[in-house]
Amino acid sequence: MLTRRHFVATSAAMLSVPLATPAIAGPISDRSKWAAFDAQVTPANYNPETSNPWGLKSRFLPRLVKANPGLVPGDIHVDAVARYLYHIREDGTAMRYGVAIAKGDLYEPGVYTIRRKAKWPTWIPTKAMIEREPNVYGPLADGMDGGPKNPLGSRAFYLFDGNRDTYLRIHGSPAPRSIGGRASSGCVRMVMAHINGLYDHVQTGATAHLYPA
Repeated sequence: MLTRRHFVATSAAMLSVPLATPAIAGPISDRSKWAAFDAQVTPANYNPETSNPWGLKSRFLPRLVKANPGLVPGDIHVDAVARYLYHIREDGTAMRYGVAIAKGDLYEPGVYTIRRKAKWPTWIPTKAMIEREPNVYGPLADGMDGGPKNPLGSRAFYLFDGNRDTYLRIHGSPAPRSIGGRASSGCVRMVMAHINGLYDHVQTGATAHLYPA
């Protein structure tokens, strides 16, 4: 027989169970839209060496150049002074692209490992970005879905120091006219059509050398 004491104890136990908190969905990247997104950011009749609807200086268009001797094929080198990114090839050449680097003292030279790469990545501003510019990044604290307006653009390489994610990226940008300047909050920016062409040639585990500005 259930006593009053048993009923009270059982009821209290039932009422003390915390209610489940609804899961908050993070930003997503819809694979079914990737092809349409790629078409949206690629100029008609695209030729990497000549297409320039962005009005870039011609030197920032992709070029095949001779690489300095002794560089490791597959590695990336960012010349922060000239605003060039070089991807070293097996035959002693390199593909060169124009880039933008971080503004002020946010650029972080160093040697990093590309441990992840992503197509149409999602993006969440870092805590430091929100603290630095709350009016800009505060409203975006929950992140953005992958897409042409996402700050990481169409492709991204994630830079690590050992096993630590530095939150530095080499990525496409929805602001291609920034190429050649200092514009980002720490990352290296590329034209989306340019990084789309580079993406499949860069393997995870490759080294990225970011030289001082």
